[in-house]
Amino acid sequence: MRILLLNPNTSADLTDKLAAQARGFAKPDTNFIARTAAFGARHIGSRTAFAIAGHAAVDLAARWFAEGEPPADAAILACFGDPGLEALREICPFPVLGLADAAIAAACARHRRFAIVTGGAAWVPMLMEQAGRLGVGERLASIRTLAATGIAIGNEPERFLDPLAEAARACVEVDGADVVILGGAGLVGFPARLASRLPFPLIDCLEVAVQQAELHPSTAPGDYAKVETIGLGPALERLLAGDRSD
Repeated sequence: MRILLLNPNTSADLTDKLAAQARGFAKPDTNFIARTAAFGARHIGSRTAFAIAGHAAVDLAARWFAEGEPPADAAILACFGDPGLEALREICPFPVLGLADAAIAAACARHRRFAIVTGGAAWVPMLMEQAGRLGVGERLASIRTLAATGIAIGNEPERFLDPLAEAARACVEVDGADVVILGGAGLVGFPARLASRLPFPLIDCLEVAVQQAELHPSTAPGDYAKVETIGLGPALERLLAGDRSD
């Protein structure tokens, strides 16, 4: 199985870390093709950066199609918040999983109320809106944030283990959550490191995205109308004009 791993921010180091983590979560015969956005923010932590990242994610997929690689079976959009997810689902001829979408689906399938711990206060209203769009707003107990960005947390894991554990514990003991999602590409791998400290379940957003991608591969063609554009990258302009090289 081949899974396309799309990082819609411009941190190539984060892409490499995510690819390594994804391989650890996957079945032995699953391969990952990791790609980093060609433009945009290094860290996605605002509505403006989020909007740019959606464009970058679609452009990234178009660039991959233009490379003429063998077809993928699924793709994972490696940003919690899922910028550009629905657009990717429109243009890709295989399932596309978002980190937040996959984690929230897993939480709601197994538990009554969930909470999210992530980096950056600006994510609170954005993630609340996403839960509402998914129809699970009433099951969201809380969103607690650390001041540091997800990338900063991931770069200094030992420094942030205690603050993450404290925030997750408050989600359960104060806010009434049954399960806590550690949300953010930079927080991938932390649930396993914190599991022995906390007496309640934690969800790793990349782990569940990989599991869902492996469970439901498909090669159904994307369904989108041709779009006349100007000023976009050449690969994206060709794709939107109906030229898919795969």
